[in-house]
Amino acid sequence: MRKSLMIVLAAALLVAVLPAAAELQNVQVGGSIQIRANYYSNLVPNSDTVGPGALGATQIIWPAFFLPRRAIGSGAFNGNGVLSAFSWDEESNDLQFVEQRTRLNVKADFTNEVSAFIELDSYDIWGEDFRSDYITGGDFRAVSNDDVEIYQAYIEANEMFGLPIRMRVGRQELSFGSEWLIGVNDARSQFRGLSFDGLRLTYATDILSVDAFATILAEGGVGEQDGDVNFYGVYASYKGLENISIDAYWLWLRDARSLNDTANNAILEFWEDVFNLDDYDVTNLHTVGLRGAGTVGALDFEAEVAYQFGDADQVGFLFKPFQYGDDDADFEAWGANLEVGYTFDFTWTPRVFLGGAYFDGEDNRDLSFGEWMNPYYAFNPKSSVSFNRLFSNWEYSEFFDNSDLSNAWIARGGVSVKPTESVEVLLAVSYFETLEEFDQPAYFTFGNFKVPLAPALSFWTQESDQYLGTEVGLYVTYDYSEDLQFKAGWAHLFTGDGLSDGNFSSGNGLLFNGGTDDKDSDYVFVETKLCF
Repeated sequence: MRKSLMIVLAAALLVAVLPAAAELQNVQVGGSIQIRANYYSNLVPNSDTVGPGALGATQIIWPAFFLPRRAIGSGAFNGNGVLSAFSWDEESNDLQFVEQRTRLNVKADFTNEVSAFIELDSYDIWGEDFRSDYITGGDFRAVSNDDVEIYQAYIEANEMFGLPIRMRVGRQELSFGSEWLIGVNDARSQFRGLSFDGLRLTYATDILSVDAFATILAEGGVGEQDGDVNFYGVYASYKGLENISIDAYWLWLRDARSLNDTANNAILEFWEDVFNLDDYDVTNLHTVGLRGAGTVGALDFEAEVAYQFGDADQVGFLFKPFQYGDDDADFEAWGANLEVGYTFDFTWTPRVFLGGAYFDGEDNRDLSFGEWMNPYYAFNPKSSVSFNRLFSNWEYSEFFDNSDLSNAWIARGGVSVKPTESVEVLLAVSYFETLEEFDQPAYFTFGNFKVPLAPALSFWTQESDQYLGTEVGLYVTYDYSEDLQFKAGWAHLFTGDGLSDGNFSSGNGLLFNGGTDDKDSDYVFVETKLCF
């Protein structure tokens, strides 16, 4: 809470130095309406929940009693075991829904380079807010507890103190580089947006810009002396080369929420101190990175590499084969992204591109025979920590990447053409593999069921396949006018054995992507967006 208070005090001090005589000069009103109809086949398990917003469910792939002494990452005593939000099964119901995001903003410009910006938004699924139950006539159906939110609300001052310094304080979007690690969550379906509460300072000249920000992600209140989640960063861009930007950055996510495997037992606490158990530190995720992007003639490129380090106790806390988690977990992971394209100067101006991505990962969920025999091992488990995608706005797959695919590598390629000035067509192909595969309990198959050979012998395993699948996508964008745009797309996933078996590549390497079959999946969408 102290660090959050420092952010607030710093922001208040900067606001206090703004000119007191600023007068209103101009008011602008804007906004957007974005609507997308989505269809997925063979993707999600059936849900027992029927009602507004019931878009999916999870299913148990491996119950906890098939995984004795293994650190899976599902909570104390391995929770319910290995769960999955995917099915890859034609017996599952298709997922169909229409989503809509409505945004309305007002910007007020004052004298002395001062302005204020307020934006409201609402994200909805069609049918979840209809206000009447036609059977009974009762007006109680609407899911309206958080329909309209203050998405952004900040004060901005430019040219502060006669210098090229801009200050923004309040709730605001943060977008840096290609949004590979920090973006606004609007790239694919379920475009809910993302904004941060905090302070941002920008120093910008023609060849150099430096941003520094401090934000509060979760306020711990008075429950703890230091129990907040904060996100800080410094992002610098050099633009002294024509049509090229070179960026460097440092990001720091600090999670000070307390973690305890046990509590309120003095005798137990004594023995935990003796054996160094239940001793979690503050989670500190540091990310340092470099990025280069730009164009050289007809060639364009986007390249970024980042390294993460620090204490990962919030992750280690999840890995509990019994009562205790891994209180010595660390972030030590690399991530990289590359795309190179070439645009031809003839009819339809085709652009071909190749790209790839790499997200370091771990899977330490297996046991050796010695670890299985060692009674102390279960009290000192080893967690599996992969590269954390933070607040990325990149989605490499329409099916199993919700901006959080990790413990994986991807190869991509494609071609785009512009038959007219207002129409663009894109054909893309992507190949996916996991890096560290999951060790399933040794099993035999009976129909579509996996039957463990010896559940108690949890050291006896067989590796999942690493090949997750190949995805082909075809997308069309039509700019009807400067304000109105239409999009349509189709993607097909050739499901690999790595998805049929299942691996921990979703959820930053913490969520399982296996299903109950190996069927391919299709995704179709139609979208329209109006900006004003």
